[in-house]
Amino acid sequence: MKTPLQLERIIKGVANHRRIEVLQLLAKKPELSVLEIADELRLDMKNAAQHIQKMAIAGLLMKRHEFNNVRHKLTPRGKSILEFYRILE
Repeated sequence: MKTPLQLERIIKGVANHRRIEVLQLLAKKPELSVLEIADELRLDMKNAAQHIQKMAIAGLLMKRHEFNNVRHKLTPRGKSILEFYRILE
């Protein structure tokens, strides 16, 4: 079982509408780079990178290095959170 501090980190990882958009985008198009995510969501690179970093810390995204590029995709936890959001809709 997660500690309250660990649960807080997870909740903070998704407590933003842009992060929810990133989850939804990666559910449709897995393995995107920060640049691709920023372009799709019309965000600047720095802002997109900060959101992605917080989501990775929360265990919602995993990174895969491909030469000079880093690809991001949902973890099982990220998929579960996205399913939870769909229930709330």
